[in-house]
Amino acid sequence: MKLAVVLFNLGGPDAPEAVEPFLKNLFSDPAIISLPGIVRKPLGAFIAKRRGPVAREIYAKIGGRSPIVEETQAQAHALEMGLAAEGHDARCFIAMRYWKPFADQAARAVKAWNPDRIVLLPLYPQFSTTTTDSSLKDWHVAAKRAGVAAPTTRICCYPWEEGFIAAKAKLIATAIAKKKPSVDYRLLLSAHGLPKRTVSKGDPYQWQVEKTAQAIVDRLGIKNLDWQVCYQSRVGPLEWIGPSTDSEIRRAGQEGKGLIVAPIAFVSEHSETLVELDIEYSKLARESGVADYLRVPAVGAEVDFIAALAALVGRAALGEAVVTCGPGRICPKEFSRCGFGASNP
Repeated sequence: MKLAVVLFNLGGPDAPEAVEPFLKNLFSDPAIISLPGIVRKPLGAFIAKRRGPVAREIYAKIGGRSPIVEETQAQAHALEMGLAAEGHDARCFIAMRYWKPFADQAARAVKAWNPDRIVLLPLYPQFSTTTTDSSLKDWHVAAKRAGVAAPTTRICCYPWEEGFIAAKAKLIATAIAKKKPSVDYRLLLSAHGLPKRTVSKGDPYQWQVEKTAQAIVDRLGIKNLDWQVCYQSRVGPLEWIGPSTDSEIRRAGQEGKGLIVAPIAFVSEHSETLVELDIEYSKLARESGVADYLRVPAVGAEVDFIAALAALVGRAALGEAVVTCGPGRICPKEFSRCGFGASNP
């Protein structure tokens, strides 16, 4: 059986001149700004124009472009090798949401390869309507346009999948081993934030992030570990979920703590890790009196993480209607926008 695996991520600009169109695509997405298209599209263009110069300065700090495509290609290659070792004739395709390669390009490539089955694999461990659901909806439109007709199974989330948690815990343990003996540390498990109103509408993202954090802490097994979940990348005037990562950094400084900061919703390095965590928050930590600042890498192509993805894809290849890290729906019933029932092909 020929198995096509489509990997989804947000994408990022590949050159300074791509920053503004990337932002325009982002802020034109109804999952990000829930207004009618006649209002949302010009508003998205306005926001992109206004934020473009600042965003270009941000990307200039990491070479003028995002490394997310190369990071995803490395994950795709590792996953293909892992699936081949399990006897699958599999090929991975990349579909980015807001910049190249877009879902249309991926769908045409999948159509040309003519697989017997397709597995949709978001590189977002925790489901959100703003990420996974948006990417899946985009894919369904692109696949229909390209005439892709192979049976399709989607993986909606894997917030406590064993291999994902093992990979993250291993990287955190490596950072912990670098602690200065004279410093008292706190572990910050940082995820991208969301507006509170998105969560209040039934989005399960925050609940899943907190489940990820608890699973990592349990896996570490460190007695009396000082740790905190926090949320980064807050923008705009809306009230966002918290506590914010920057406020936790200031609190740590006031308490004379050192920090070990681990991204738990990003699986690849990009501007939110390489700039926000490594440069901006590191500077804030120094200015706030944080005794030491250690940053844990994203899971990338860590062996345990890729093995977890391969196992999920293997289950999906058997034709399970929806694949998560549990036997079925994992979200409590109050999360009406749970990915278990969203964006079916």
